[in-house]
Amino acid sequence: MYKIMTPGPTQVAENVRNARARECTNPDLDMAFYDYYKETCELISHLLHTDNETLILSGEGILGLEAACASLTEHGDRVLVLDNGEYGRGFQDFVKIYGGEPVLYTTDYEEEIDVADLEEYLKNDHAFKYATVVHCDTPSGRLNDISKICPLLKQYGILTVVDSVSAMFGEYVNVDDFKIDLLCGGSQKAVSAPPGLTFVTLSDDVKKAVRGRKTPVASFYCNLAVFEGYYEKQWFPYTMPISDIYGLREALENIKRDTGMLERHKRLAQKVRNTLRENGIALYGKSGFSNTVTAFMVPEGITDREILCTLKEKYRIMLAGSFGQFAGKLVRIGHMGENATEENVDEVLRAILEIVKKR
Repeated sequence: MYKIMTPGPTQVAENVRNARARECTNPDLDMAFYDYYKETCELISHLLHTDNETLILSGEGILGLEAACASLTEHGDRVLVLDNGEYGRGFQDFVKIYGGEPVLYTTDYEEEIDVADLEEYLKNDHAFKYATVVHCDTPSGRLNDISKICPLLKQYGILTVVDSVSAMFGEYVNVDDFKIDLLCGGSQKAVSAPPGLTFVTLSDDVKKAVRGRKTPVASFYCNLAVFEGYYEKQWFPYTMPISDIYGLREALENIKRDTGMLERHKRLAQKVRNTLRENGIALYGKSGFSNTVTAFMVPEGITDREILCTLKEKYRIMLAGSFGQFAGKLVRIGHMGENATEENVDEVLRAILEIVKKR
């Protein structure tokens, strides 16, 4: 077995694995499960500091991103895609699939999005139905300040769609204060449950926009409107993955009990960055460093595959490379959720330094 220190999926606590082994009922017919599902959704909302409704969807985190675009986009809608990373740019594909017109606002991938520059841009062009922003762009570890970006967008009447799959619970997220209309999260990152679930929080403005569509959503599985009234009707649009949700609930209870979680993520992220820098290993990026994932440049004289394979074969540690324009150039450490302990971080740093110094 490997020590998984990737930026998702992460390590999973024993109590979460055990929760997934609970005896199953029929989630469509057992009325008690509707209460359990709704209470789990409400716990997510509580942890994210909002009264907005949360829905848990059966599918990995990408499902939430596509469902957001599918549910909001109609033919010809202009959508502002904030692009300073692979996932940021990737939102344009979902917008196109559902007939929208993505308008890329592209900035330096080594920098967080500059809010003052964005404000200048919006003064000249703000005719957008919604905007997409990635909180932490996982392939590069770039963090964007959604606490400032989303309120700015809302000033111009633009709905805000935020991908915080790899940031939330390692970074502070306050849905109401940050003016987030549709927030996407996932089970396999800092939540530290197995992959397979995504969840979304929906503001009243988003619900109004979906209800006010002139054309039907061009999907069933990605249509968030099909969940409307599920609790009152005691009807799910599809059979819920009950064991996955049992595990998710236990992971969320772990987060609720872990009052020092955010501070620990911050401290360990700083330790990783400082240690790498002090040993001559360059980090990727100039600003916007995430507390959940660190990407470092592959040093000269060695390849990313050599680093990753040696970590697995000799040290039984699994890190991740990157992809897109970063393929072969970066190695990523996931210090999030169950990965984020002093012992785990120290073990990874020792192994990396031994490999690099022996090259």
